Amino acid sequence: MTAELFHNKKPPYICTALTGKNKEEIRDELKAIIPKRPDLIEWRADFFEEIHAVDSVLAIAKEIATASKIPILFTIRSEKEGGEKILLTDEEKVHLLSEICKSTDVAIIDFEVSNEPEHIRELRSNSKKHNKKLILSYHNFDFTPESSEIMKRAFKAEFYGADIAKVAVMPKTKEDVLRLLTITKEADDALTIPIVTMSMGQMGSLSRIIGWAYGSIITFGLGVQSSAPGQVPIDSLRQMIEMAQETVGEWK
Repeated sequence: MTAELFHNKKPPYICTALTGKNKEEIRDELKAIIPKRPDLIEWRADFFEEIHAVDSVLAIAKEIATASKIPILFTIRSEKEGGEKILLTDEEKVHLLSEICKSTDVAIIDFEVSNEPEHIRELRSNSKKHNKKLILSYHNFDFTPESSEIMKRAFKAEFYGADIAKVAVMPKTKEDVLRLLTITKEADDALTIPIVTMSMGQMGSLSRIIGWAYGSIITFGLGVQSSAPGQVPIDSLRQMIEMAQETVGEWK
């Protein structure tokens, strides 16, 4: 299912983010990022200063999607989960995401699993109608919750029909990083959908390099501007993943 988006390439898929405030900055980022050959480009539209203007967002989304053959992930990250402060109401955000599904070639959209159930169901219906993949995500920039809470979020994403479940948490200790990797393996075994996980910050950067070995199918690398703490530059990230794979093989 997911591999088809990436021309049947095996995971992990490397994603890098666009965080420009306007179309000129976004175009400059694209020029820098596309030659680095990520598997996925995420447009963090919460950074976009005209996010309230639906036509402007759709126009930029179309431009990004036609700039290369790299699949596009569209995200309006909630301020509660580490995103930029925006003026859109929840209803306006769902409307914009639905318009992205309807009117652009964006491949995947991201929505927090903590959102209202009716909004999740509406977006799941619209994304399916227009053949878009849906990531239901959970982010905690303060700490790493109990393992049972993380698993609860992942199962909730599956319950609402997500194509992919995503969890990003902040470690306080090295044990938190190791615990997240263990949870990743458990979720990969238990879920019927793919899982994406990362431990954030410098301490958690190891999870971005070896998370694939525990079942995480996407890792986020630094292209131009970081969209989350602990991201490794994309060229270095690819090199370290390839070295690890050569050393341990397809270990899961």
